[in-house]
Amino acid sequence: MKNLLYLVFCLIILGACTTSYTSSDGALPILGEPELIDGEKVYHTIRDFTFMDQDSQLVNNTTFAGKAYVADFFFISCPTICPKMKKQMLRLYDKYEEEEGLVLLSHSIDTKFDTIPRLKKYATNLEVATDKWHFVTGEKDDIHGIAEDYFSIAFENSDVPGGYEHSGYFVLIDENRHVRAYCNGTDPASVDGFMKDIDRLLQEMEE
Repeated sequence: MKNLLYLVFCLIILGACTTSYTSSDGALPILGEPELIDGEKVYHTIRDFTFMDQDSQLVNNTTFAGKAYVADFFFISCPTICPKMKKQMLRLYDKYEEEEGLVLLSHSIDTKFDTIPRLKKYATNLEVATDKWHFVTGEKDDIHGIAEDYFSIAFENSDVPGGYEHSGYFVLIDENRHVRAYCNGTDPASVDGFMKDIDRLLQEMEE
């Protein structure tokens, strides 16, 4: 039943988005169906959040003020797609390590076992800097719930390997909390295109 709900949810979310990112002027569109409020289009935004990263530092919306960031969902003991996602996120880290306008944000969906010390060890083994790549934890309902804001999904499912169901999307968020692009984080070719989207957004932010 949960797998069916997962499929239905993904179809609804993806139906609200587009996979053709580039507009006629070369800019990335804002993804998601806008609401019409007082005659003006209001686009979907990421809700307020507060989590804790691998260095026991609070991570919230102000952490990314004036910056774009890439978000994903994972858990350390994941036996399926997470190792592939980690490899592709490391590609993003290596390419944009010196780019001050872009940060990475990985949400652990295993809030019981992925403690701050475990996240710290995980990040240390990857040899990544905390101010560039935040691995965060928090209350389970908060972590799992915010996945919807990213057009993603995360929930417990004892019928799948590792006990958690989640998507492999990487999601690009702009400085105004709008979703601007996404890709399959397990597919190097998809990530190649995603990096072009990131470059396009960073250029837009400089203009």
